[in-house]
Amino acid sequence: MFENLSERLQDIIKTTSGKKLTQDNMDEALREIRRAFLEADVSLGVVKSFISKIKDKAEGEKILDGVNPSQQLIKIVNDEIIELLGGQNTPLSTEGEPNLIMLLGLQGSGKTTSAAKLALSLRKQNRKPLLVAADVYRPAAIKQLVTLAGQIGVDVFYKEDNQDVKDIVKQAIDHAKGNGHNSVIIDTAGRLQIDTDMMAELLLIDRMFKPQEKLLVVDAMVGQEAVNVAQNFNEQLGLSGVILTKLDGDARGGAALSVVYSTGKPIKFTGMGEKIEALEPFYPERMAQRILGMGDIVSLVEKAQTAIDEKEALELQKKMMSKDFSLEDFIKVQKQIKMLGSFDQILGMLPIPGLGKKDKETLAHEGEAQLKRIEALVNSMTPYERKNPDVLNANRKRRVASGCGLTVQDINKFLNDFEMMKKMMKQLSGMQKMMRGKGSKGGKMPRGFGMPGGFNPAMMGKFGKFR
Repeated sequence: MFENLSERLQDIIKTTSGKKLTQDNMDEALREIRRAFLEADVSLGVVKSFISKIKDKAEGEKILDGVNPSQQLIKIVNDEIIELLGGQNTPLSTEGEPNLIMLLGLQGSGKTTSAAKLALSLRKQNRKPLLVAADVYRPAAIKQLVTLAGQIGVDVFYKEDNQDVKDIVKQAIDHAKGNGHNSVIIDTAGRLQIDTDMMAELLLIDRMFKPQEKLLVVDAMVGQEAVNVAQNFNEQLGLSGVILTKLDGDARGGAALSVVYSTGKPIKFTGMGEKIEALEPFYPERMAQRILGMGDIVSLVEKAQTAIDEKEALELQKKMMSKDFSLEDFIKVQKQIKMLGSFDQILGMLPIPGLGKKDKETLAHEGEAQLKRIEALVNSMTPYERKNPDVLNANRKRRVASGCGLTVQDINKFLNDFEMMKKMMKQLSGMQKMMRGKGSKGGKMPRGFGMPGGFNPAMMGKFGKFR
C-alpha cells in the first residue's frame, strides 16, 4: 500500500533534509515529487493540481527564507496529501430507522465480502445489522453472503425464488423493523461493466428507499480504471462515499488519491486483507503520515485495543514482570502480536526512519519466519517443560529438536535469550517500582509500556536468529 510512493517521497525528504532550500533545489524536489506521484499511478490532472498547490504554499510562506525550510516543505507536502485524501475522516451515517446502506460496484470488486465486513464492524459498535442479498442474477453471491453472515453471526435476508429487487428490499426493510435491526446493508448486483439495466435498477432502489449511504466498492488493484468507475457511478447516483478494497495488495496506491479528487467523495473504509475483520475506517491524516514514513501509531493502538483481550494482556504483563513468566506465556504473547496483523502491516504503522521497501520486506519475512520457528520449538515441548524449561536436559532437548526440525544448539540459544529477556524485564519492573515510589511524574511507565491492555512489543526481546 503506497509502498513505491512512500519510498520515493522519503528519498526526496532525505535529499532536502538539513539543506537551505534554493529556488533550484526546490524546483528539483517538486519535479521528483511529480515523478513519484505519476509512477504511483496518480492521474495527471491530480498531480498537476497537487504540485501547483505545494508550489503556491511554499512561495506564500517564504519557504526559502525559513529557519528550517526542508521541514516546512515536508509539512506542506503532508498537508496537501491529507487534503488530497479528503481532509478528514468521514464516519458512516447512522440516521434512519432503519439506517439504509447500499453497496454498489462491478463484479469482482469485493462488494459481497465488504458487505459482511461492514456488518461485522457495525455489530462491534453495538448496532444490529441485517445483510440483504439483492444480487438476483448471481446465485453464488447469495450463497456467499449467507456463508459470510453465518461466520460473523449476523442475520441475512434473501429470497431465492424472487427476481424483483425492489420487492426484496421492501420486504427486507419490513423484516428489519419487525426484528430490531437498525442497519440494513443492501448488497446490490454487479456487472462486468456499467450498463443501462444495472443503473436503472440501482436508481429505482435509490429513489424508492432513499438510502442514507451509497457506497461504491472499488478494487484498488485496477488502477486508473477505478477512477472511471467511480466517476460514472457518482454522476448517475450521487455517491456518499467509497470503500477501497485490496489496498494492501496495491504497492502504488494511485487509485486512492485519484478517486477522492475526481469524485469529491470521501473514502470511508479500506479493505486491508482477506480476513473478515480486515476493514478499516479511513483517516486521511494517518494515511499521509504513513506515506511520508512517519508511521501510524494511533491506528496500531486502536487495533490492539480491538484485537487483544485487556484482562488477559494485563495478566501476561504481570507474569512477564515476575519469575513465573513461562514459555507457555511467551506463546500467548506471540498470538497477541499475530492478532495485530502481519509483520508487514505492523511495520507500516511504526515510525522507522530510513526503512526502505526492501529492508521492510526482508525484516517482515525474517520476523514472520522466526516467530514460526519459535512457535514450533515451544510447541514441541511438553506442557510441563514449557512451564519449567530448567528441566530440559540433553535427552529432552534432542527430542524437542527432532520435533521442530531445529538443532540442540538452536534450542540452547533460544533458552539463553529467553532467560536474558526475563532478567531484562525484571530490571525494568524494578525501575518502574522505584520511579513510582519516588513519585516521579516523568518516570512513570504507562500500562503496557505504550500499548493498551498491557501489550508490549519490547517483551519479545532480541532473540538471536537461528535457521
